Amino acid sequence: MNPSRKPRATEERLDEIRRVAQETAQTPGAQGPSAARSPSSSLPAPTQESYYGLPVLKKPVWTWEVPLYFFLGGIAGVSACIGVAAQLFHADPALIRAALWMGLIGASICPALLIADLGRPSRFLNMLRVFKLRSPMSMGVWILVAFSGCIFLAVASHELILHGFTSPLWIDLRWIGELTGAITGLLLASYTGVLIGATAIPVWSQNREILPPHFLTSGLGSSSAILELLGFMTPATQVLGFVASGLETLLGIFLEVRERPVDLPLKHGKSGWTLRIAGFVEGPASLLLRLFLGGSHTGRYAAAVCFIAGALLNRYGWIWAGRASAEDPQALFQLQRKS
Repeated sequence: MNPSRKPRATEERLDEIRRVAQETAQTPGAQGPSAARSPSSSLPAPTQESYYGLPVLKKPVWTWEVPLYFFLGGIAGVSACIGVAAQLFHADPALIRAALWMGLIGASICPALLIADLGRPSRFLNMLRVFKLRSPMSMGVWILVAFSGCIFLAVASHELILHGFTSPLWIDLRWIGELTGAITGLLLASYTGVLIGATAIPVWSQNREILPPHFLTSGLGSSSAILELLGFMTPATQVLGFVASGLETLLGIFLEVRERPVDLPLKHGKSGWTLRIAGFVEGPASLLLRLFLGGSHTGRYAAAVCFIAGALLNRYGWIWAGRASAEDPQALFQLQRKS
């Protein structure tokens, strides 16, 4: 065998491999001869539904505790705001005390719900090792911790003053706790909308402008509704109920009128029916009850129960909508083509 022919044969073989590779690259979905011998040939060709059998988007893995945390966190945060507003306007001391305690109770339950979802308390503590302004998850944990400390200071100082400790120190500490609790409470009530909006899931990311005010309004109506169920049938709680249910009604109309492929999970399937029922109950139903039966305690009780039920369903509906949206990669591809 002539040794000089081996390099020439090798070069011819390399030319053939280059030619096959070039033809394969020009043919979508085609595979070269070497692919049949490759261990990865058992993987399906990439399609618009998946990347070699892997989903394009990962569905949210949050358990039932997370939507409940969103719901209770909104109530707790807005309750702190109502408490300090009532303090500033010299409202009923019992209402102030109830609002502050609602904030503290919510702040006590929320960490337990997060820990239950994470699985171990150490994971919650590990999240406090990092402080990232650009991470909604990191900021959310720190907001919850800050709010818990502020509302505890407000409630403790308020209780000591009620029991006779009226020194200027406790009064100053009460004001510090209430004001900082109101600020962090506003952040707690709205950041959950920022959290789910800062994702790649289309139905969440494309509604990131409306989610924070939507969750904040829902928390406002729920807080005032609980105060009414506790017996505080004041004009202020009635006005807050009107405002919250009115805004939720307008939001529901906006979502129904707007037609976008990315919003299909908001109108169809399990998530769509849940959100529509929730929107009707906390929006038009609660608003009509206040309009026509708001003069009686029974009507206001019914409106309060409707709003609370709708607000709770609303949180679960948005989570289910995110899962449905993650299973529809076409919406993501359409958004990528437009960008």
